[in-house]
Amino acid sequence: MTAFGETARRAGGWLPLIAISALAGTLGMLALPTVLGRAVDAIVAGGDSGRWFAASAGLLLLSVVADLAGVFAGITCAANTTAWLRTRLLRHLLAIGPERARRFDTGDLVTRVSGNAADAAHAGPSLVSVVTAVLPPIGSVVLMAVIDIWLAMAFLAGIGLVALVLRAFTRHTAEIVIAYQRTQGRIATRLTESLEGARTIAAAGTVDRERERVLEPLPQLREQGTRTWEVLSRASAQAGVVGPLVLVTVLAAGGLALNAGRITPGELFAASQYAIMGIGLGALTGVFGGLARAKAGARRAGEVLEVDPIGYGTAALPDGPGRVDLRDVVVRAGETTLLDGVDLTIPGGTAVAVVGHSGAGKSTLAAVVARLRDPDHGRVLLDGVPLAELTGADLRRAVACAFERPVLVGDTIADAIGPGLDPDRIAGSARAVHAHEFVSRLPEGYGTPLADAPMSGGELQRLGLARAWRAERVLVLDDATSSLDMVTEMQIGHALTNGDTRTRLIVTHRVATAARADLVVWLDGGVVRATGPHQRLWESAEYRRVFGEGETT
Repeated sequence: MTAFGETARRAGGWLPLIAISALAGTLGMLALPTVLGRAVDAIVAGGDSGRWFAASAGLLLLSVVADLAGVFAGITCAANTTAWLRTRLLRHLLAIGPERARRFDTGDLVTRVSGNAADAAHAGPSLVSVVTAVLPPIGSVVLMAVIDIWLAMAFLAGIGLVALVLRAFTRHTAEIVIAYQRTQGRIATRLTESLEGARTIAAAGTVDRERERVLEPLPQLREQGTRTWEVLSRASAQAGVVGPLVLVTVLAAGGLALNAGRITPGELFAASQYAIMGIGLGALTGVFGGLARAKAGARRAGEVLEVDPIGYGTAALPDGPGRVDLRDVVVRAGETTLLDGVDLTIPGGTAVAVVGHSGAGKSTLAAVVARLRDPDHGRVLLDGVPLAELTGADLRRAVACAFERPVLVGDTIADAIGPGLDPDRIAGSARAVHAHEFVSRLPEGYGTPLADAPMSGGELQRLGLARAWRAERVLVLDDATSSLDMVTEMQIGHALTNGDTRTRLIVTHRVATAARADLVVWLDGGVVRATGPHQRLWESAEYRRVFGEGETT
């Protein structure tokens, strides 16, 4: 099922209410000209017209109540569907993982989740609106035919032109709306990039240039918006010309029929009202425009939902020391090979340093071991079980990762370290990485809101380490101590290499960290160049150059 169809179905029980309200209002609107026509005939004949006017008042009340109910149901339906679709998109984005999400720009994703999801949420109501909006013109034709077949024939002679206008409008609007939404996404992406790099831009003195870069697609957006209004105005103008011609034709045919005695004055009045309703087919431009926006929004949401999420298996993790095996692992990014046939065994309970020049594949190796991305070829096993076969709960309980630039999420410091964890465990993790000292000095300690806790890069890294510290078997540190001062880095380094029984994979650029590790993995161009103790590898001049030529232990 398409994203549009699934979103429309999500409206559920609200759609029947919207449809019933629209149908009741339509029936009341169609009945009103006939009832008023009877009142006119009663007045002409000198009869009792009071009951017909009373019936007219009742039909008007029915139309008002139906309209109010339809508006309420439509707004509530769209709000609920928007919330559901946004929640689903966010969950799916988190489930597909960072690597698969990179095919979309950040700002574009924000646009899809916010604006496009709101447009797509009108899929169900828009479909109902299109169907029910066609009923008044169709009903008008039928009722005109009941009054006099020639009235209906005169109406149909001109209404085909209005249908052609609608068809052209719908086709052009869908194309323009999709282009407009894509351009919005590009602007949002550039703005997001600028906000993230605001300090760098200010320091470089390139504010004006950056503003120009962000707003560069604006003329294109304006052009697309102008084209939308041009299509709408052209359609409205064409319908405005065709409509009066159709009305004049119907009135002329009605005048001839009245003169011939085939219809009464009241029926002529009713026919004129039905002709006006039929001409209202041109008002469907707004309804079809809403449908086009809903389809475009659903299509862009569907492009995200089509990306396969990271799958988990059903295997439980057996007892084991945390041994990690990489077997013929290949990772590619487009045409670039990041890891090329890596065969590596990381003994359980050891501290392993991963070193290499920039671009050697260190972070990719860390991501594969933490299963933040899957290899394109080969397998990664933890205590003999492929990572892809483990349940999500077992994997994330056993393996955790800390990063060079951690992003803290949650309301408070405690949430950033471990949402839902026991306070003692949170404090224990913070003490292990020497974060407890500065957290204790904050106004509310671990309950301090993140927004009220400005932190240095080193303090952020310590909280990121504390968040990952609860890993039971494998702790992956992707350059996660680079911003720490030397004393703190040594303290944490000793905690990692002395007395810790977990497997620790430490991506590092520091020679002291490599020297303290049990084993060093030297990567070069995505290939394992060598493994072994740091002291033995240090005999190689090329290995020494990884840390800077001339550096010694």
